[in-house]
Amino acid sequence: MKVYTRTGDDGGTALGNGQRVSKASARVAAYGDVDELNASLGVLAAEELPAEAAAEIRQVQAALFEVGSALADPSGRFRVTASVHDPTWIERWIDELDADLPPLRNFVLPGGARPAALAHAARCVCRRAERSLVGLDRSEEIERLLPFLNRLSDALFVLARWLNQRAGVPDEPWRARA
Repeated sequence: MKVYTRTGDDGGTALGNGQRVSKASARVAAYGDVDELNASLGVLAAEELPAEAAAEIRQVQAALFEVGSALADPSGRFRVTASVHDPTWIERWIDELDADLPPLRNFVLPGGARPAALAHAARCVCRRAERSLVGLDRSEEIERLLPFLNRLSDALFVLARWLNQRAGVPDEPWRARA
């Protein structure tokens, strides 16, 4: 099987159920944003990370493949597992990371150590994917996937702070100009 098919040269693509749609459709945008998020996490995972963070990121990436597959096939053939429908495991991860951090008293600027900056960037991609899902859900009924992405973006924010702390880099507070 060749990677290229030339069937998308006209701006269309096939969904998992064989239906042809525009590459600009809300569904394609949504699973494309989820795919970009997964790739962003792959870049983060390529960094030297604490083992516990690397393991969680790989688990998240597997769940994101489920989300992307479910979005790519409107027939419902690919269903997400309970770990996506019930993101309490992400909440536990957030709580574990947050327990090691000082209380947050200000907004913080994204950045710091390279892995933390990559986590912040992935958080932004996650928020975009979440917005795409909201848009898609307004035009088509989709599985309940928003809580997973919403928790994940929170987790990526806390992960960024945790990675900065592990690297000995303090959060840089944002200060409003008067």
